[in-house]
Amino acid sequence: MTKWTAADVPDQSGRVAIVTGANTGIGYEAALVLAGKGAKVVVAVRNLDKGAAAVAALKRVHPGADVTVQELDLSSLASVRAAAEDLGAALPRIDLLINNAGVMYPPKQTTADGFELQFGTNHLGHFALTGLLLHNLLDVPGSRVVTVASLAHRQLADIHFDDLQWERKYNRVAAYGQSKLANLMFTYELQRRLGAAGASTIAVAAHPGISNTELMRHVPGTSIPGVMKLAGLVTNSPAVGALPTLRAATDPAVQGGQYYGPSGFQEAVGHPVLVESNAKSHDVAVQKRLWTVSEELTGVSYPL
Repeated sequence: MTKWTAADVPDQSGRVAIVTGANTGIGYEAALVLAGKGAKVVVAVRNLDKGAAAVAALKRVHPGADVTVQELDLSSLASVRAAAEDLGAALPRIDLLINNAGVMYPPKQTTADGFELQFGTNHLGHFALTGLLLHNLLDVPGSRVVTVASLAHRQLADIHFDDLQWERKYNRVAAYGQSKLANLMFTYELQRRLGAAGASTIAVAAHPGISNTELMRHVPGTSIPGVMKLAGLVTNSPAVGALPTLRAATDPAVQGGQYYGPSGFQEAVGHPVLVESNAKSHDVAVQKRLWTVSEELTGVSYPL
């Protein structure tokens, strides 16, 4: 089987891509490839200094690239709305919205709006951002919303409607799993709604397998000297970890509602192929309920 690589990304000239969390890790690597292929890339990040440093680094690799930074704190709905207003006004045409940013396994924390940090950032922040920007994608042929999920949607994961914010008892692994299961359910329900509306925009999901990025910083044991260096030997590099996202975003053969991940054992490492999420993620009743709850919590309704 031929390995799909960054060389397979088609020319992106004239296309506009927004990548959340693109200052580091797989988001940065995805932005790097897209910029190199001619796309106008917006690095949407919480920390403007880190965003500016990422833009400078991208331009050092691709001196002629059209890359800008946008402040976006997904843990604040006020910030999401402000960013969406800025982006919506500046970019009447958006071809790619890549919902990549995320937090994993932090100590118990809440967002500015009182949501559990992982659910609030990974799912609700992106749900709101996508809904607020969707007008700018709907009339663009071939436009896509790509949301980065995780193998963790299989780990202790459920949508805990009786305690979405983990106020009774916090399990950071299960909370992360819930947020990543929500990312997949959001993608599938969004695709169903886009299809019903006859939109040309599609919704696709991807996951990086196990990738050695800053996202790993809260994983127990990673502070031990040498552990992260060892991890680098048995995980995808950020550049390879970004390939499923890039394939979901650019491969002409991709269809709405598909899910891309690594080809290797247990989807942990390898080059991107079409994969399948677990049965729980395909529960339509739960998808619809999650959508309704997400609209209520964020105050964002979709123009579909």
